[in-house]
Amino acid sequence: MAKIVLATFGSLGDMHPKIALGLELKTRGHDVSIAAMEFYREKIGQVGLGFSPMRPHLDPNDTLLAAELMDAVKGPEKIIKEIIFGNIRAMHDDLMAAVADADLVVTGEIVYPIKSVVELTGIKWVSTSLQPGTLFSPYDPFVPPAAPWIEHLRFMPPWFFRSFFRVMHWTVKDWYRPYREFRRDLGLGEDHDPIFADKYSELLHLVLFSRVLGEPQPDWPSKAKQTGFCFYDGQADSGQMPDELEAFLDAGEPPLVFTLGSAAVMDPRDFFEQSIDAAKKLNKRAVVIHGVFGEPPQGLTETVVGVDYAPFSKVFPRSACVVHQGGVGTTGQVLRAGVPHLIMPYSHDQPDNAARCRRAGVAEVIHRDSYHADSAAAMLEKLLRDPSYAANAKNLAAIVAAEPGTAAACDAIEDVLNAGPRRVE
Repeated sequence: MAKIVLATFGSLGDMHPKIALGLELKTRGHDVSIAAMEFYREKIGQVGLGFSPMRPHLDPNDTLLAAELMDAVKGPEKIIKEIIFGNIRAMHDDLMAAVADADLVVTGEIVYPIKSVVELTGIKWVSTSLQPGTLFSPYDPFVPPAAPWIEHLRFMPPWFFRSFFRVMHWTVKDWYRPYREFRRDLGLGEDHDPIFADKYSELLHLVLFSRVLGEPQPDWPSKAKQTGFCFYDGQADSGQMPDELEAFLDAGEPPLVFTLGSAAVMDPRDFFEQSIDAAKKLNKRAVVIHGVFGEPPQGLTETVVGVDYAPFSKVFPRSACVVHQGGVGTTGQVLRAGVPHLIMPYSHDQPDNAARCRRAGVAEVIHRDSYHADSAAAMLEKLLRDPSYAANAKNLAAIVAAEPGTAAACDAIEDVLNAGPRRVE
């Protein structure tokens, strides 16, 4: 048995794959804990995994902060420069405590102190990517939230996107100052880039998304292993299917489903009200998963119902179409369900995930500022009327279902554990 720490920062889209890995590793006899924000302590305890607090601890009820974090232009800077780099020493101290007697650590995308922890402790480290965009491949360029026009330049050769990424790197060079000071104070080299070039483990980098979202590229890390999605949606903790929703799904034709995932839902504007009106315009049954923040939206009826939470894996396969924000966790669940999407992306990886689904012929996209009842109804009518969207979705769902996902990722983690000493001197 080995002691394994899974460290992650972010929304449920970041947390759920780590819980999936943790539960599988636990069934294999390992001692597993998750290092994360204090907000997740209860959830992690409910699934029977250990928990270690890892700063920064954000307030899940801070809707003003949520709106800043989901801003297409300023959101990435807010998270990386202010929240992560601004708390890099605290995150490092907590991570050092979490892995003190561990044999291996698996980290999410923006756990930036990890390289320093590895250098100081010699612990074995596995890095992960949850979405294609974070691999920054010029062979498969991503769509940045602040530059969605890049989608129209995919025909350009890789050298163009290498240049574009260099410009990106240059524009954020000032963000690194506290990180370099932190490394210098630890007696470690300052020439380290945790955002772009140097964020990959030399032992194993797990690519935890399906090839229907992104195929392997020639410039991926040499130790990259693509497994497919690692699915979990709360059913081992408090995420139970509401009885009234089960009855609604049984009572009629597959409904439209409207959701904003677990983070964007904190800044919904009038998304749910406009969605309810769109469903009524189409005379369609609908389910609105509106979250636990704030009051239920206005306009719900017997045929357009609302719940604060429901496991996506239980609802999406029984829907006619899912309207969502494009986070990779939600996107993966819709791809697995095999139904069309209408995506209204906010920021971060969402515009890129949306563009990939549209190119795959399973989705259409509406800009956030253009989303209203009429535009949503028109696009939903297109998605429902054209059978190619549903046919393509079913084809991709078969691929997703065939991918080993969590089991393959845990096999690879155990291979790293079994190769040589548990700590590297």
